[in-house]
Amino acid sequence: MTAVQSPQSSQQTIELAPSYTLPLVLILGAIPLGFVQAWVSLAIAVFGVFLLFQALTIRLQFTPTALDIYRSGKLIRNFPYSQWENWRIFWEPVPILFYFKEVKSIHFLPMLFDPKMLKICLEPLPRI
Repeated sequence: MTAVQSPQSSQQTIELAPSYTLPLVLILGAIPLGFVQAWVSLAIAVFGVFLLFQALTIRLQFTPTALDIYRSGKLIRNFPYSQWENWRIFWEPVPILFYFKEVKSIHFLPMLFDPKMLKICLEPLPRI
């Protein structure tokens, strides 16, 4: 397998801005649902709060050689582009999920960051 080019033509790191849209839609959508199904509404609201916490603490950085994931300023995962096989943003009109496949594993991330900048950073990488 050949190495994949990095998303940046220059030697720079791009950090994606957080997006709170998905968590807030879940939290706000759970409110009216509470009048119909309280337990389902509570589960959706708790999941929305969890995603809101993740959006506040997790950052994605595109470096010249890898996608780095930070939690509260600490590097927790590194995904070298040379290991990527493909990627996809699900439901592009209203992006909710980012998928990418490495040689040995697949990854799904909820859309907790700027989807337009994510797509710009990913364009040079192989896509489904």
